[in-house]
Amino acid sequence: MEVTFLGTSAGVPTRQRNVSAVALRLAERGEAWLFDCGEGTQQQVLRSQLKISQITRIFITHMHGDHFFGLPGLLATAGMAGHAERIDVYGPPEIKGFVQESFRLSEGRFGYSLNIHAVKEGLVYEDEDYVVTCRQLKHRIPAFGYRVTERMRPGALDVEKARALNIPSGPIYGRLKNGEKVTLPDGRTFDGKEFCGPPKQGRSFVYCTDTIYCKSAVELARDADVLVHEATYAVCDQDLAVRSLHSTTEMAARVALEANVRQLLITHFSPRYAPGGPVEPEELLREARAIFPNTLMARDFFIYEIPRRLAASDE
Repeated sequence: MEVTFLGTSAGVPTRQRNVSAVALRLAERGEAWLFDCGEGTQQQVLRSQLKISQITRIFITHMHGDHFFGLPGLLATAGMAGHAERIDVYGPPEIKGFVQESFRLSEGRFGYSLNIHAVKEGLVYEDEDYVVTCRQLKHRIPAFGYRVTERMRPGALDVEKARALNIPSGPIYGRLKNGEKVTLPDGRTFDGKEFCGPPKQGRSFVYCTDTIYCKSAVELARDADVLVHEATYAVCDQDLAVRSLHSTTEMAARVALEANVRQLLITHFSPRYAPGGPVEPEELLREARAIFPNTLMARDFFIYEIPRRLAASDE
């Protein structure tokens, strides 16, 4: 699981930062899931290590333009490139009408299966590997935070033990690793659980923007490996944060601390914080680290790999 920031500015793009978009790359599946899709996101994808053809799911947090104006263009390019087979879009109910009207007025064609899902608090999506949930945050309009949780992974297979018992390699090893019972042609039966180490705890990724500090963000991020949280304003501009229902660096750090997350990545910075200004961008990082030391400040094209967890028994 690898996080790539494609846009880290709040409201409008700057010369250094595009507006909101974060990709979660699932390398083992060859997929990328996109969280928000501000204007110019497809250009950012082209400049990154990602490919538009890898994007299979897009999660929109809310209906402010800097978080979804890039969606029609990216969806159109996915169709024109001829690589997309299916893309699922999740977000507030209004996102469906926006996409449909954009393509109606432009006489666009998808050329692939496009499925748009209105989200509400709770389960958003699940498969054999991942579970996606969401909670409503606190902003001027309905806004959702998303959590991706990787399911428990099988423990490491004791290959030497299997070889010592003359179990033939190949698909049988895969079945043993999955904990299945296997019967060989010679009649011997083996239980995969006897060949595997303790199962590995799945990893988790949480994305919260736009929001002021709220308990629902804390609960969504509980014990997460990585929390991506907006930090639009410095502490000195807290009045602006309260008025616009955005977070300060301190608020983002409080969420991380109270939720007991492992790593905080702050993003969605107001364009007012530019080099040479009254508040340098590095000050935002210092403010967050004063409360939650394990904080990193995102920039466009910054990549963070979520480390694998230990076996569940070692946690």
